[in-house]
Amino acid sequence: DEQEFSYSEESGKGPNQWGNIKKEWSDCKTGKNQSPIDIPSRKTKVIKNPGRLDMLYKPTEFIVKNRGHDISLKIHWLKSAGSIKINGTEYFLQQAHWHSPSEHAIDGRRYALEVHLVHQAKDPKVKHNLAVVGLLYKYGKPDAFLSKLLGKISATNDEIHEKPLGFVDPTHIDTRMGGKAYYRYIGSL
Repeated sequence: DEQEFSYSEESGKGPNQWGNIKKEWSDCKTGKNQSPIDIPSRKTKVIKNPGRLDMLYKPTEFIVKNRGHDISLKIHWLKSAGSIKINGTEYFLQQAHWHSPSEHAIDGRRYALEVHLVHQAKDPKVKHNLAVVGLLYKYGKPDAFLSKLLGKISATNDEIHEKPLGFVDPTHIDTRMGGKAYYRYIGSL
C-alpha cells in the first residue's frame, strides 16, 4: 500500500493512527479540536440567521502544485485574491486545495471531492487567525472550473513541481460559494 495515510480506520493508517505515522504529524495525537470531522447533522445547533459568508474575491495570479496528497493552488505572493469576512474579521485567501475523497463527512458519508479555501487574518490579535471554507462535491456533471484546471496540471506529476496557472477568479472555483446554509466549527488545520 503506497498511501501514507487513509481515512478508513480499518486500514491501520486511519485518523486514529495519523499521529503515529510521521514525526511531523504528532500533533494529531495530542491536538485539540482536530479536523477533519464527521458532522452529525442531528446534533448540530441550528442558527436561524448565521449571516452570509461574505466572499470578496478578485482575480489574481496562481501557481498550481501537486503536493503528493492533494492539488494546491497557491496565490502568487505579490498579489491578493481578496478575502472573506467572519464576525467583522477579514481573512485573506492564501490558497485552495482539493482532497479526494472528501476529508469531512456528514452523518458518516464522505463525498467524492472537497475543496478547502484557506484564509488568514492579518491582524495578529485575532485568536483564530485561520479560516478554512470547505465545499463538498457530489458525483455528477463535470465541474467547469475543475475541467479547466485538470488541463493545466498534467505537467505537475511530481511533488515538487510548481507551474504558473495565470489569472484565476476564486469565485469560479465553486459557484455555490456564498450560500446561506453552512456548518461552522472551531477546528485545526
